Amino acid sequence: MPTISTRLGFLLGFLFCTLLLAVAAWFQFVRDLQPCPLCISQRVVVLLVGFLHLTAWLHDRHPRLYGTLSGLTAMGGAFLSARHVWLQNLPEDEVPACGPGLGYVFRHFPLTETVRLLVSGTGECSEVLWTFLGLSIPAWTLLAFLLLAGWGFWLGWRRS
Repeated sequence: MPTISTRLGFLLGFLFCTLLLAVAAWFQFVRDLQPCPLCISQRVVVLLVGFLHLTAWLHDRHPRLYGTLSGLTAMGGAFLSARHVWLQNLPEDEVPACGPGLGYVFRHFPLTETVRLLVSGTGECSEVLWTFLGLSIPAWTLLAFLLLAGWGFWLGWRRS
């Protein structure tokens, strides 16, 4: 069985993150599914993990550092996705209230409140807009983050 180099593994991780962001853009701009605050936060984390993988591929040094950082960052994204899935499965009477649009929040709210909304979500985060094989977009994103976390840790800590 052929083995892949650590460098190629980081490139594949970067390409996977690029694919995830392309799919998110397709949902937003082609399917017209507007992202909620948690969706945007998850996209930022995918971007960060992708940046770490790209940097590891270009730098080609310190795979343990990059693998650990990308794995931990992906675990943070998994936490956001898990919260999103949890919000989507709350009974209707327990769903938090919908807040103002993100454009309004960015213009008029303090940064700490904006970050809190982006991380904790609002009522609009509980809407399930699309499913495939019974899983919503946040559930698929959770699986992707868990895969990226495992991939990052494996690349960083495997024996070459």
